[in-house]
Amino acid sequence: MLRKKLLITLTTAQGSRQYTLGQLARYLLALFLLMSVCSFFISNLLLVKTSDALDDLEQGIDSLASQYEMTLGTQELQKGQLDQLSSTLQELKIERDQLQEENLRIGELNETLDASLFGLEGLLGLPPSQEMTSDRADDLTVMTNQRLFFLSVLPNGEPIQGIRISDKFGMRMHPIRKKRVMHNGIDFKANTGTPVYATADGAVEYAGLHKQSGFGKLIILQHALGFKTYYAHLSDVKIKSGTFVSKGQLIGLSGNTGTSTGPHLHYEVRYLFRPVDPEPFVAWNLSNFESLFSEVKGVKWASLRKMYPLNQALQTAQQ
Repeated sequence: MLRKKLLITLTTAQGSRQYTLGQLARYLLALFLLMSVCSFFISNLLLVKTSDALDDLEQGIDSLASQYEMTLGTQELQKGQLDQLSSTLQELKIERDQLQEENLRIGELNETLDASLFGLEGLLGLPPSQEMTSDRADDLTVMTNQRLFFLSVLPNGEPIQGIRISDKFGMRMHPIRKKRVMHNGIDFKANTGTPVYATADGAVEYAGLHKQSGFGKLIILQHALGFKTYYAHLSDVKIKSGTFVSKGQLIGLSGNTGTSTGPHLHYEVRYLFRPVDPEPFVAWNLSNFESLFSEVKGVKWASLRKMYPLNQALQTAQQ
């Protein structure tokens, strides 16, 4: 007895072939299963790659957050050291006044006071004294006031947590003009948007786009004693002209504006409109305080000794 079957005949140049509906269904089912298996493996591969990309992105975000905190901490640490030094000095003076008024427990309080003053010598980068006399304590007070004054009003420390210094002060081959010219500052290679901080207290002389100089977005700060600092090629300016800023204050973000071949911060220190090498100022701190006055030439540092509070040492000696 013959069963009814649907026959499908395919004719080509090589001849004719016949397929039943059941055979065709099996072929289609096999093809479907093969595609399903391929789709499963491809989907899993894409899922693994996407998961890896998300992990890399998360690590990148954590790294950027860590860099930002490190940058913020650079200037904040220096400012914190100055505040701590001033606070320690004030506390020592209060303790000493109380000691003189009460005249109680003199030995114990003097030991505490001497230990603090010996620690102050170490913070100032001075060799330890054999004995902490009253005259030595007075000298430390005057010296502390001097250094606090200078480190607040003169540029010091890094203005940015850059990747590295890519160009130094001096003659160089200009990357765009292709000839040797004077480079009046140092360049900190840094990603666009890296925070930039004021390196000393001052007034904002200029803050905005400066087309004529090729500096792009530029900030110029006026500091005490004839010094200025320049912060160029910024992507954003966070302060306004005519305002006052304090050391460690956020003033802008690094960028690639103006005549620039890549994102970085161009930083200058000028004395009476004349550029000077910024590197000694960047390295200047409490422990190497005297180094600046011998390394930076062209500034008549000796005349500063007549200024307040530097003249306190002379007045103390004359009394």
